[in-house]
Amino acid sequence: MTEPAASLAEVRTAIDDLDRQIIALIAERQKWVVAAGALKKDEQGVRAPDRVEQVIRKVRELAAEAGASPDVVEGAYRAMIAGFIEFELAVHRARAE
Repeated sequence: MTEPAASLAEVRTAIDDLDRQIIALIAERQKWVVAAGALKKDEQGVRAPDRVEQVIRKVRELAAEAGASPDVVEGAYRAMIAGFIEFELAVHRARAE
């Protein structure tokens, strides 16, 4: 955003546009999560707490570099990762049946 918004409606439209982009990226991330899940041997591999913390450290750094709140980004990522872990566990369990 280079100029101040003229109205709340304009701000909301911009946020809605960003949400569409974010959702598209989450869908793409989900494809990769499913691919990773297919390569994991067990549920501990799906949960991968060390990898979660590695991702959190990285996104906090990226947030700071981009001028975003590292705390907000961490919270969003922890929620997203938790959701994806549950999704990946369901996929993993379905494949085991």
